[in-house]
Amino acid sequence: MKKALSILLVLIMAFSAVACTAAAPVAPAAEATTAPEAAATEAAPEATEAPAKADFSQNQNVARASEAAKTTIELPVTGIGSTITTDVKAKGDYTICVMTKNSTNPYMNGMWKGAEKAATDLGIKVVTLAPAQQDSIEEQIAIMEAQIQQGVSAFVIHPSDSKGIMPAVDEANAAGIPVISIGTASASGSMMRTGVDYYETGAVVAKYLFEKIGGEGGLIILEGPPGAQNAEERKAGITDLLASYPGITLIDSQPANFNRAQGMQVMENLLQREGVKDQLKVVIACNDEMALGAIQALKAAGITNVLVGGFDGSADASQAIKDGDLTVTYNTDPFGSTYYAITMLVKYLDDGALPEEYFIPFPSERHKPLIDSSNIDDYINNFAWFK
Repeated sequence: MKKALSILLVLIMAFSAVACTAAAPVAPAAEATTAPEAAATEAAPEATEAPAKADFSQNQNVARASEAAKTTIELPVTGIGSTITTDVKAKGDYTICVMTKNSTNPYMNGMWKGAEKAATDLGIKVVTLAPAQQDSIEEQIAIMEAQIQQGVSAFVIHPSDSKGIMPAVDEANAAGIPVISIGTASASGSMMRTGVDYYETGAVVAKYLFEKIGGEGGLIILEGPPGAQNAEERKAGITDLLASYPGITLIDSQPANFNRAQGMQVMENLLQREGVKDQLKVVIACNDEMALGAIQALKAAGITNVLVGGFDGSADASQAIKDGDLTVTYNTDPFGSTYYAITMLVKYLDDGALPEEYFIPFPSERHKPLIDSSNIDDYINNFAWFK
């Protein structure tokens, strides 16, 4: 009996051993690896997860920045213009496309220069592109679509049309590629908007000039392209303030499309009207290029007692202030705003960091953006964006 039990016990143990062996998974020979002996004592590195992608497709553009955005929200950059810097460094191999409306306007050139400095400072690659046909929205869409196909990391765009650019912005969102708008913002879908608050710029320059002429006299406004968001917002800032100055008469407001030659032509035509030369006291051109054209027309007509204001703080406008021809301009700093936009994109690509608000203007009130004869030398010597 004892012998039978012993035999049975041996058989049970043998069966169990075979079953355990069969249950153990066996790695295929091709996947088998032998770790170095030292690796057994080292802690395995923690896996780094890519930041979660946010959905910006539902972001709706807004025309005005909040007081907090203009004055108190902490920025990841210091300085403005050519002095702007940041401590942010890219943690990945990023390529950011900066697409402007054209390659000829000084503002667009300033955007490209700011992008180049950001590429060096943050350790990324930047591609600067513009339509061959100036301001072509169709070409801007084609540029963005091509960059999406090439795997670009992010976009900074200055579109020719808020709604017209939407097919490309929608495509970028679908691909998880963030977009920041400067100037004319996309109607929706941007991660954020930066550049100046155009409404505020119009009101600030208008108030400066209206006070300078004692609140009385005739006014001509040279507008940007009809329907362009930045042009409409700036004009609204001027005309809304005008309601507070009953002694100032609006002689006319006409588009000159941000172009110097058109600014001169429109001004020449307006000066031919009866009584305009006698009534006119101030011209507000919605960018420096049109202001410089207006100055040419005024000089040709022998008119010297009219104040002219512009916007952007370009090299030619700065010289015109020094020469006493241009009264005031507003430093819109395309160099700094593009640098700031790229910094925000790198923070998002690195860590998923989101802007505190959709519209954070740069530069804004905190940067003291008005430029006139009292500070023109400081501006040119120390922080002009065109240097």
